[in-house]
Amino acid sequence: MHVMPLLLLIAGSAAVAGAARRTPVPAPLLLVAAGLIVSYVPGVPDYTLDPHIVLPLLLPPLLYTAATDSSYLDLRAQLRPVALLSVGYVLFATFAVGWAAYVIVPDLSLTAALVLGAVVAPPDAVAATAVARRVGLPSRVTTILQGESLVNDATAITAYKVALAAAVGEGATWAGGIGEFLLAALGGIGVGLVLMVPIHWMRTHLKEALLQNSLSLLTPFFAYAVAEQVHASGVLAVVVVALYLGHRNWEVDFATRLQEEAVWKMVAFILESAVFALIGLQLPVILKGLGEYEGASAAWYAVALFVIVVATRFAWVYPATYLPRLLSARIRKREENPTWKGSFVISWAGMRGVVSLAIAFSIPLTAEGGEDFPGRNMILFLTFTTVIGTLVVQGLSLPPLIRLLKLPGRDQQAETLAEANAQAQASRAAERRLEELLSDERNALPTPLADRLRTVLERRRNAVWERLGQVNTVTGETADDTYRRLSREMIGAERAVFVKLRDGRFIDDEMLRTLLRRLDLEEAAAFREGT
Repeated sequence: MHVMPLLLLIAGSAAVAGAARRTPVPAPLLLVAAGLIVSYVPGVPDYTLDPHIVLPLLLPPLLYTAATDSSYLDLRAQLRPVALLSVGYVLFATFAVGWAAYVIVPDLSLTAALVLGAVVAPPDAVAATAVARRVGLPSRVTTILQGESLVNDATAITAYKVALAAAVGEGATWAGGIGEFLLAALGGIGVGLVLMVPIHWMRTHLKEALLQNSLSLLTPFFAYAVAEQVHASGVLAVVVVALYLGHRNWEVDFATRLQEEAVWKMVAFILESAVFALIGLQLPVILKGLGEYEGASAAWYAVALFVIVVATRFAWVYPATYLPRLLSARIRKREENPTWKGSFVISWAGMRGVVSLAIAFSIPLTAEGGEDFPGRNMILFLTFTTVIGTLVVQGLSLPPLIRLLKLPGRDQQAETLAEANAQAQASRAAERRLEELLSDERNALPTPLADRLRTVLERRRNAVWERLGQVNTVTGETADDTYRRLSREMIGAERAVFVKLRDGRFIDDEMLRTLLRRLDLEEAAAFREGT
């Protein structure tokens, strides 16, 4: 891809994603729709998905951001449902969808149909995370969906390789397939376990935030490449490293965390926007190669496969939710009884995405004997329609479905109370430490400065409790909201004076940047205390 089309893709997708934030429609859907429309504008180049770019260059950073934002402890607590979905469901969908495609689509061999089943089996990490953020799902449901989407790509890619080997005539056995799966899974986890400690050690020992964040940007690509080099799962290697680094992120300094959060938010925004736009832009490429499968028959195959993909997820999720409870008294005693509503949402939230398309485009043009790969164009078409169908139908209907089911969201009151209790305990520890330090003559401070330290600590402790209080009857703000608004106004007044002094040549630009940086940190602290 040339530079200008790439720049236009990034700029255009970012603009659409930004505009989507002002509408009730989720950004992924607008981006896909925009891609579909723009793909037929005269002069727009063909943006063909290259699996050699998508899988090693786009997938690792997207997985890394999703994994670092996830909770290792929450994922461990939901390990059984996550494993049943990310491994069990993907394998079940591969065979179920593959067999259905073999029955429905004429002249599609069973091995080629299984390739299709593996391609469309994994729900997408980007789509699941985007929807979960937008609709405010309950924390348990969000954890399960995120955990599934982090691991299922590894299962699907391995199943795809086994099915592809059989389809192209290289020969594949059940024993060989199981062996390859175990090698990829255990190898990927092993590579992640080996890399995570030295990478974290480097993060904590580098003294400059700029170097630490450069390492952060390189980490997902490095972990993925090392795992793939030894024929292990790069996906699992990235996820293991990211979960470990995210779990121990508190051990790096504050400057690194501030920069890293901003950098990765920008990277994720650009990549997610470009990925969904690329999905829509694939339509002309797909239709050009459709060949004999055209018209009403192709539309029938697409609708039928979409229904089968959706039904297959329901057929797996409900038994996987309730059968373990029926078979194990320990599970019944340890875990709350799941509701049918939560399982329904998990079943309906199986959107497919760019990984499925990238895998489909990696299908070779020819088989072992040199003949055309059987049904390749049809597989590409059905993958595309399944991705679009799940994103549009399920993505649009999920928010109203959650409202209709009256699924309980996160308990904000309970979460705020837990935060306030945690802050109170931390503040008491900080107060004891401050008094210990001030009792040492080497730490002697003038009384106003010592009182300022105590005031800052008290403010931080009280801020959370104030969010539980009553709101202002005139403005509707809590005391904490008013405090942050007034703090921003004061900081804004200071900032204006600094700029005026710089313009009048009373201070130089370097001093202005130093002063503004100090105000920025104060404003960020005032904002984060109430969020």
